[in-house]
Amino acid sequence: MENLKWSELPFGYMKTDYNIRCYYRNGQWGELEVSSSETLSLHIASTCLHYGQEAFEGLKAFKGQDGKIRIFRMDENARRLQSSCRGIKMAEFPVEVFEEAVRKVVKLNERFVPPYGSGASLYIRPLLIGLGAQVGVSPASEYLFLIFVTPVGPYFKTGFKPAPVCIMRAFDRAAPQGTGAFKVGGNYAASLMAGSIAHGKGYVAVLYLDPKEKKYLDECGPANFFAIRNNTYITPVSGSILPSITNMSLIRLAGDMGLEVERRPIPVEELATFEEAAECGTAAVVTPISRIDDLDENKSYAYTEGDKPGAVCEKLYNKLRAIQNGDEPDIYGWIHTIF
Repeated sequence: MENLKWSELPFGYMKTDYNIRCYYRNGQWGELEVSSSETLSLHIASTCLHYGQEAFEGLKAFKGQDGKIRIFRMDENARRLQSSCRGIKMAEFPVEVFEEAVRKVVKLNERFVPPYGSGASLYIRPLLIGLGAQVGVSPASEYLFLIFVTPVGPYFKTGFKPAPVCIMRAFDRAAPQGTGAFKVGGNYAASLMAGSIAHGKGYVAVLYLDPKEKKYLDECGPANFFAIRNNTYITPVSGSILPSITNMSLIRLAGDMGLEVERRPIPVEELATFEEAAECGTAAVVTPISRIDDLDENKSYAYTEGDKPGAVCEKLYNKLRAIQNGDEPDIYGWIHTIF
C-alpha cells in the first residue's frame, strides 16, 4: 500500500482483502460470511442471469483528519435497497444486518481506506442477486447478498470542475412506470449506448428527458440533476428518477443555508433560466455542469465561466464533504463512525 498514489486513483475496481456474503434459503437469511475470493459460483439458470433479478447500492467510507473512519448515511442505502427489492420481487435484506455487514467489510479492509486529504474514498458496493435453477419468469427462491469494497478517486475525471453534458431525445434511461426509481442493473445497461455516444462527443453524461413526453428533465446519466436560480435549489420529481441520497442531503443543506427548495417537474425550457446546474450522487458527489447542449434542438445553455464552479454549487460541495470527512460537526445524524 505504501506505493499506492491515493490522490491519483481512478474510479475503478482494485482488489481488496475481503468481501462479505449472506445467503437467503428456505425463507430466511443466514449468517454473514467472510470471503477472500473475488468470484462467485452461479447456477446457469439463476434468475439474476436470465431475468435481471439483481439490485445494488453504492456508498462511501472516509478517513478524517482525526484518523477515524466515517460512513455516510448507510441506513438510507439499506432502505433504498429494500425498495429496489420490492420493485423486482426479491427478498428484502434487513437494515440492521446491512449496517453490520458494511461495518464488518470496512473494518476487514481498513488498510484500503484512503488517507485524509487525498480526495479519494473507500467505495462500498452492496449487491443482491437471485439464485437457483429456474426457467420461467418468476421470482427466485434463493438469493445472495454481498458487499465488496475498493478505493476510488473521482467518478468524473474532472473531479470538482465544471463539465459539459448533452441532451439526446433518441434514448431513454428507463420506461414510464418501470424500474427507473430502483437501483437495478437494467437501468444502467439501458444508458450504455447513449453514454458511449455522448463520451465520444466530449460530454461526461447525458441529461435524459422524461421517457413519456420528452418535455421534462429527468436524470443526468449516473446521477441526479439540480439547478440554482434566484437563491432556489431546484431538482426534478419523476417516477423514473432514482432517489439520490446525495440529492436528499443537499436539499437539507440548501434549506439550512437559506435557499428555497423546489422539487417538481422541470420543463426543458427552464434550462435557459438557470444560473447554475450540477449532477449529484454518491459517485459524482457534486459535479458542476459547464453547459448543456441540446443536440436535437441545436441549443446550448452555459452555467459557468471556464473552470470556475458556481458559488452555490461550491458551497454545497464543501459543506457536504466537510461533514463526510469529519471537518464539521454532523448535526444531522448522517455519519456512522467505525473507529
